[in-house]
Amino acid sequence: MNSSAANGSSTPAVFTRDNFVAAVVKNVIVTTLCLSINYINGILLHTFRKHQVLNSNPRYILFIHLVINDITQLAVSTLLHIIIYAFYTITMPVCTVLLIIAITATFNTPLNLASMAVECYIAVCVPLRHSQICTVRKTYALIGLIWVASSLSILPDLFVLLATEPLSFLRSKVLCARDFVFRSSYSLRKRDTSHIVCLVVVWLTLIYTYFRILFAAKGATADSRKARNTILLHGFQLMLCMLTYVRPMFEQGLLLLMPHKYPDIRFAFYVIVQILPRFVSPVVYGLRDQTFRAYVRRYLLCRGHRGSQQKHLTRTKTATQ
Repeated sequence: MNSSAANGSSTPAVFTRDNFVAAVVKNVIVTTLCLSINYINGILLHTFRKHQVLNSNPRYILFIHLVINDITQLAVSTLLHIIIYAFYTITMPVCTVLLIIAITATFNTPLNLASMAVECYIAVCVPLRHSQICTVRKTYALIGLIWVASSLSILPDLFVLLATEPLSFLRSKVLCARDFVFRSSYSLRKRDTSHIVCLVVVWLTLIYTYFRILFAAKGATADSRKARNTILLHGFQLMLCMLTYVRPMFEQGLLLLMPHKYPDIRFAFYVIVQILPRFVSPVVYGLRDQTFRAYVRRYLLCRGHRGSQQKHLTRTKTATQ
């Protein structure tokens, strides 16, 4: 299928679709990764809900919000991926709702990681005031602010869409991608600006808090070593998430060089930018964190010993206190 480049660009691009076998293989890979990651995230969510030692700790509240956000983002983006392969175009109202959810959830992730970095900084550098600053109520208020900030990145585009596009376009079927739906020049400029602002704010927060934590955690204790390792993993996860903001530039550059490779380029960027960062969260907390490890093992293997789990819970309560 041939079509002009999106957003009124004067440069033509040839968007070719995969053959049946390639489409099936790619969608099986994406669906398998989505179900596997969301299964593990569901176990983490169930563990958090069942144990007060977790749901009364601001650090784990922020983490479980990241898990819920990852579940939502991965499910919606995978649905969009399958829809594009199966139907290619869908009606505008359905597409707009799915895009708003996916874009908001994607924008939430780096903001949530920055919030977790600040919480970690307070816990390590200002430990005596941690319980006063990081309360459960303030944590939920912070999560609300994250959703408000993320919504402001996409809701203006919706108003511009309703105000500027003809009714025929709003009733039509479109390729469900952001640049094909929110295609006005204002939306494109606002998207780039919001990405740059978020990139700068999150990275400044990351650099400041992580370097302060590294300097404060130079001791040879086990807690200091664990803090340093967690910081490195969070930094790696944040770098993967920030690929979202440079993805359009890289995609456009590769499409100019290889216009007939659009499906392969799109699939590669989708896996790297949308799926891979969501695999890091279960590794950081589901496998490394002592509070989650025993329960994750029990639910994954569907077996366990109640006595050993009770002992582990007692040890983790002591460690948390």
